[in-house]
Amino acid sequence: MKGKDSALTRIESLPPKDFSKMSFKDTLQLHMNEQNTIFVKTVLNKVDSLLLNFDTGTSDLVLTQETLKNKIKSSLKAGPNILQMGKKEYQGFKIYPAQLTGHGTDGRFGWDLFDGMIVELNHDKGIMVVHSQLPANVKSQYSQVPIKYFNNVFQVPVDIVQGEVKNKDWYLFDTGYQRTAMLDGPLLNEQGFPTDKMKVIKKVIMRGAQGNEIPVMTSNLQTLSLGKTKLKDIPVQLLSQSRPVTGTRMNILGNEILKRFNLFLDFQKNIVYLKPNKLVDATYIESK
Repeated sequence: MKGKDSALTRIESLPPKDFSKMSFKDTLQLHMNEQNTIFVKTVLNKVDSLLLNFDTGTSDLVLTQETLKNKIKSSLKAGPNILQMGKKEYQGFKIYPAQLTGHGTDGRFGWDLFDGMIVELNHDKGIMVVHSQLPANVKSQYSQVPIKYFNNVFQVPVDIVQGEVKNKDWYLFDTGYQRTAMLDGPLLNEQGFPTDKMKVIKKVIMRGAQGNEIPVMTSNLQTLSLGKTKLKDIPVQLLSQSRPVTGTRMNILGNEILKRFNLFLDFQKNIVYLKPNKLVDATYIESK
C-alpha cells in the first residue's frame, strides 16, 4: 500500500466546493510508463520542476525523501505552497514525505486538489483535462458509477465473480496502485467469496510506500465488472492478511484496470464516468 495518513479526514462541515459557475478547461499532456504510473509535469512554488504521479488513492502532495533532499530549491512554507499544473495553480494542500512513489516520479498528488472540479483522463489522446463543467456529451456516451468518500479518499462499486459466487463491494479508486486490483483475502473469505478457488499465478513480497513488506499472491479472478464493462481472467493481487486503508479494510482498484477506460472524475456531482478505450484488451503484466 502507500502509507496513507489516517489523520487526513474530509471535513464534512465545510460547504462542498463547486467551480461549475466558473469557466475553465486546462489541458495537460498525460504520461504513462510501463509500470502503469500516470504522471504530469508540474512546478512547485514557481521554481521546482517535478514529475508527479496523479494518485487518486491519496490526498494532498507527497514528495519522496530524495526529492525533498536533492530537488527542492524553493522554500517549503508552513503557509500556502503553490503547485502549477498546466495553466492553473493549486494551493491549500499539505506536503508529506514518503520513501517511495510511482516509478520515475518525484512524488504524487491526490484527488482533493481538484475538489469541486471535473478531471478527464483520456488515454486515447494522452491528455488530462481539468474542467469547471462536465462536457455536454459525457452523460450520453459514458457509463457512470457513484463516488463514496471515506477518510479523504474515494471508492466506487465493483462486482467480482468466481465460480457461481458473486460479490459487490466498494473499492478504493486508486490510480496510484500500479496493478489491477488488490483484494483483501480475509475480508472476502468472511463474505463467503471462494478465494481458495482462484488459481495462484505466483507469490511475491511487495513493498508499501513507506518501505514495509507485504506478502501477496497473484491469483486469477474470473470476472470483474466496473460500470457496464466486464473484464475476464484478471491477475489480481490477493492479500493473505488484511492491510487496512485509512483504518478500514477494503479492496483496491488499481491503474492496470483503470487505464483501460477514458474517465471523467466528477468531484461536483460525485460520479465517475467511464468508457472503454484502446487499452481495454491490453495484456496484463502478470497474465499467465
